[in-house]
Parts: sequence; structure tokens; C-alpha cells
Amino acid sequence: MIWQIIHLIDILLWLFLAGSVLYVVFFALASLFNKKPRHSGSPSMQPRLRRFLVLFPAYKEDRVIVRSVVTFLQQDYPSSHYQVAVISDSMQTATNEQLSALPITLLQPTFEKSSKARALQYAIAHTASDFDNIVILDADNLVQPNFLSQLHAVCDQGYRAIQCHRMAKNANNAIAMLDGVSEEINNTLFRRAHNNIGLSSALIGSGMCFDYQWFCNNVSALTSAVEDRELEACLLQQNVYIKYEENISIMDEKVSSQENFQRQRLRWMTGQVQTLCHMLPQLPGALRHTNLNYIDKVVQQMLIPRAILLCVLFVMSLLMLLVSPPWSLKWWLLLLCFSASLFISIPSRLRTHALLANLPVLPRLVWQMLRNLRLIDRRNDEFIHTTHDK
Repeated sequence: MIWQIIHLIDILLWLFLAGSVLYVVFFALASLFNKKPRHSGSPSMQPRLRRFLVLFPAYKEDRVIVRSVVTFLQQDYPSSHYQVAVISDSMQTATNEQLSALPITLLQPTFEKSSKARALQYAIAHTASDFDNIVILDADNLVQPNFLSQLHAVCDQGYRAIQCHRMAKNANNAIAMLDGVSEEINNTLFRRAHNNIGLSSALIGSGMCFDYQWFCNNVSALTSAVEDRELEACLLQQNVYIKYEENISIMDEKVSSQENFQRQRLRWMTGQVQTLCHMLPQLPGALRHTNLNYIDKVVQQMLIPRAILLCVLFVMSLLMLLVSPPWSLKWWLLLLCFSASLFISIPSRLRTHALLANLPVLPRLVWQMLRNLRLIDRRNDEFIHTTHDK
């Protein structure tokens, strides 16, 4: 009797984890297909330059913001057709003085509770409105001089929401390298693979470009600390397709300390739970109207974080090998499929010996993520700030 109960638990747990694995396997394979053409709306018929509003929300970002803005101002795009605005929240006087000397708009709000959503809402309320598109960047993001020129060409194809390719600009230790690899896996699975089969890309939080009027109409609805997920839900509810532009790159600083890694993952996991709770009430309507993008996004929020899933599969494979070798075969098969999918999703330039050498750090990071589970509060709207490591 006891063995039957153990076997039943074994099968149920395997089926539960298999759902997350099959999702990753499917989109890893989809990333290898040729991109499916997707109607983007009506292309621009007027050969004119678009006007861009470029926002840098910056909360205590004194170490990185000036360099990012100075770098951005080197655009080959006409300066008369873009405006850079920095929303300086709780930054030092010296930093604000440096920013004031640049040809930008410096906004210095005072929030009772700081958040990126409040910064974006403040910027829209305190800047001019004669723009075609809005670009959102993080304070540490660096772009190429042709960034706006490339965006202009994509926007002219009729796309109203664009996610650019965010890449790691540092790999100074094991944590930073693994964080960068994780982001590239996300780019493969949730952006390129989705576009390849005609689904919307996921948003990241920076390197995003939106139709200006659409953004103004929807930014007031942002209420949580995961504004990118809220924006994504709005876009999908309104059937606005999100285009992933792999060839427009943005360099982003990866966390390189355990403390920042833990805070970052806590923010992400909290956001995942909050987004799921927010989106579930609209799921029946999405099912009735066959809104595949919205349905897919709800499923994404149910997925087990990959690092946790990888370690759990490995532990269960070893455990069942000791309990009953025949029972362990399905676990080893699941682990093999998952590992192969992750390998496919990692760009070839990152499949290095250094990556293999840094993998032993993963169990320690997963343990920290598991400890974070008890800290998740779906009602929390406090912004969990990740500092930049020196």
C-alpha cells in the first residue's frame, strides 16, 4: 500500500513539473523556425521623421545615469526629433547638476512611495505631447548611435509596441554571467520564438518603444511595481502585437552580488504572482474570444522558475534512482529534454567553458530563490530596488 501511495505521488509530481518543461521544449524548438510574417497594422505612408520621447526613470541611480544619458545623446538621429527626459528620484544634488548641464529635460519629482510606474506617469504629465513614439530605458542602459534610426524604420512598418534586444554589458563574475545567460534564454523563448510563430513578444522593462498616444492613454492604469507586465497585459487585452527586434541591441548591467540577485529574483517572483492574480479574472473572456496571446501570457505566469525547475528535476532523478530505478527513467527523460531545450535557447557565443565552470554556483542561487518564496506578498506595491554593484 505504501509503495502505491509513493508511486502515485511520484507520478503526480512528475506531471506537475512536466507542464513547465513541455512549455520550454515547445518554444525552444519554435525558436529554430523561420519567422512567421505578422500583420503589424498600416505602415506609415508619409516619408517623415518620427519624434521620440526617451524616458530614463532613475531611482538612486547616481553611479550610472550620467554615462547612459551622455552615451544616448550621441545618436545619429536629428536632435530636433527626439527629447531625452530623466526622472530623477532621490538622486544626489551633484548628479542632478551634471544632468542639468546636458541638453535634456530633468524632472525631479518627490514621491511618497517611489516606483517606476509613478515616474512614467509623472513624465507624461510634465513633458510636451507632440511625439509619435515613446522609448523607455533603464538608468544603466547603453545604446548604439543608430538606435533611434533603427527604431524609426521598425515603427514605420506599423508596429505600435516594440521590445528591443537587451544584452549583458558585464560578465565580471559567476552571478553576472549566469544572469546574462538567463536573460538570453528569455529572449529566445519568450521573444524570438513567440514572434516566430506569430505570437507577441514579452516585454522586459527597458528597451521598450510604444506608440505615444497609446502609452498616454494607458499609463495611468499602472498601479503595481511590475509596470512592464501591466503594460503587456494591456497590450494583449487590446490585441496590440508586440514586435521583438533582435537586431536593435541595448546593453544592460547584470547583477553580480548575491544580495542583488536575491532582491532581483524576489521582485520578479512577486511580479509573477501579482500578474497571475491580475490576469486570471480576464482569462474566461480571452478563452471565449480565442485571444491566444493573453492565454499564453497567463500560462507563462504559472511556470516554475527555470533555475528551480532544473535543480528539482536533478534531485528527483537521483532520488527516484535510489528508490526505484525503473521509476527514475521518466525523470531522467524529463531532465534531458529540459536541459537540451535550455542548451538550444542559449546563443552559441555564450556556450563556453566559462559558463560550465560557473554552473556550480547555481544550487546556491536556487536556494536563495526558494527562501524568497516565503517573502512573496501579492498585495505588496513597494518598489524593490536593485543597486548597481561597484
